[in-house]
Amino acid sequence: MVLLQPDPFLNELTSMFERNTETGSVWVTLKRSSLKSKVQKNKMKTAGQPIEYRCLVRATDGKKTISTSVGAKDHQRFQASYATILKARMTALKKRERKDRKKAAEDKKESGSKKPKRV
Repeated sequence: MVLLQPDPFLNELTSMFERNTETGSVWVTLKRSSLKSKVQKNKMKTAGQPIEYRCLVRATDGKKTISTSVGAKDHQRFQASYATILKARMTALKKRERKDRKKAAEDKKESGSKKPKRV
């Protein structure tokens, strides 16, 4: 696993999406992390030092895994760039066919009102 800076990570993520457009998948996970071991965190807590949490972002296509760590200061800019990449690469998704709510309500009323009469 390679830990990259946020901008090279986004470039590599774009190329990973391009390689897997026709066949394949790309998995992206986000996780809160301080990038410190439990022992270091416990020492910081007892000393009264605040722990700075970061967002660990990992991406893999099954063959190659890349990751980056994003701090609170860079989070807004990273999230905007990440969202742009996702919107551009999700072209294979199909829109769901939705029924009009009024028509669906009318269909229910018609099918519910036609009950057979008992003799």
